[in-house]
Amino acid sequence: MSNAKPALFGRLTPGGRKNFADTLRAENTGAILLLAGAVVALLWANSPWREAYVSLGDIVLGPSALHLDLSVSQWATDGLLAIFFFVVGVELKREMVTGQLRRPSTAIVPILAAVGGMAVPALLYTLVNSVSSTGSLEGWAIPVATDIAFAVAVLTIFGKRLPTALRAFLLTLAVVDDLLGIVVIGAFYTESLAFAWLGASILAIAAFGFLVRRRGMTAWVLIPLGVLAWGFMHASGIHATIAGVLLGFTVPAIARHGASISLAERYEHLWRPVSAGLAVPVFALFAAGVTLSPDALASTAGDPTAQGVALGLVVGKPIGILLATFLLVKLTKARLDASVRWLDLTAVACVAGIGFTVSLLIGELSFPASSPHSEHVKAAVLIGSLLSAAIGGALLTWRTRVAARTEVAAQLPADADA
Repeated sequence: MSNAKPALFGRLTPGGRKNFADTLRAENTGAILLLAGAVVALLWANSPWREAYVSLGDIVLGPSALHLDLSVSQWATDGLLAIFFFVVGVELKREMVTGQLRRPSTAIVPILAAVGGMAVPALLYTLVNSVSSTGSLEGWAIPVATDIAFAVAVLTIFGKRLPTALRAFLLTLAVVDDLLGIVVIGAFYTESLAFAWLGASILAIAAFGFLVRRRGMTAWVLIPLGVLAWGFMHASGIHATIAGVLLGFTVPAIARHGASISLAERYEHLWRPVSAGLAVPVFALFAAGVTLSPDALASTAGDPTAQGVALGLVVGKPIGILLATFLLVKLTKARLDASVRWLDLTAVACVAGIGFTVSLLIGELSFPASSPHSEHVKAAVLIGSLLSAAIGGALLTWRTRVAARTEVAAQLPADADA
């Protein structure tokens, strides 16, 4: 009999690895890790060790010959976040082929609600910054985004008794929001375009799309090809995360003959733990480190760019979503699901103001670290997202209690008869 003591931190068993990955796939887990990364960043950036935080983010890694001599924070934004956008691309492909977006007639309400939820925050931001001499219109797109993982997690935690149609509404709205946000990043945040590198990236993406459909194709071929597509896209001048989305779009969303699930479902299942457990928390760690001293907060409050971002997320998002939905229902034959009430929709519209991941990304693209607005905008995204989560969570809790009382009241006559 062996006397060897068991290792305290040994390798996970196959069952343990599966359970760990399934935990990372849960919407609540992804949101918690995202929030944890942001909290660590805020604590570190406001501690006596702030210089170590800044120095870590400024460390340059990668070959300069390939234009990949990026800082650690840039690798988190341009590199790791491409994994998040790959998962988004696969999810969008599934929604367009087999999900809510397959039939626009059944998804027209959340689709137009998403458009309204992007237009009004952008208009609010533009208005606030147009009337101020110290404002900047560069950040108009920052408050248009909805963080799908965070928003759905808030709905799951606080809206358990509410109609499932609300979840479908929020998911469809957030997916369309992601799609339009990607278009905004690609169209408005490209400073210069190198067509040769862009062509090379498109060829690599096309090759990935061709090979991913072939049976027996392994990750040893597909992953290097995806990395090449990402590198070429980065060299072209277009934000490299766009390559992740396009690669996701190429994955087939219909199951092959004899297969129980599609490749898109399989890849989303495979890569979501990497996105939720690594890519997004690390991005938050390097993106959310802003100074929150009283002086910094006072400076943020007086900056029109921060005011526009916070107002856009907290006020513009719900107004835009509700206004677009109301006009669509009143002026067309479109209808809300019979189980959904306007007050329920108001709560979900407030939750949609949680911008976080994509808002922080667009903020970095709009205002580089050297800009006086950079830190203020990050703080506004954090504050606006947390306010939206608090307001939406409170409204969802109230509506859940109302739904619970309604269920109890509906059962009373039956109990009395019994």
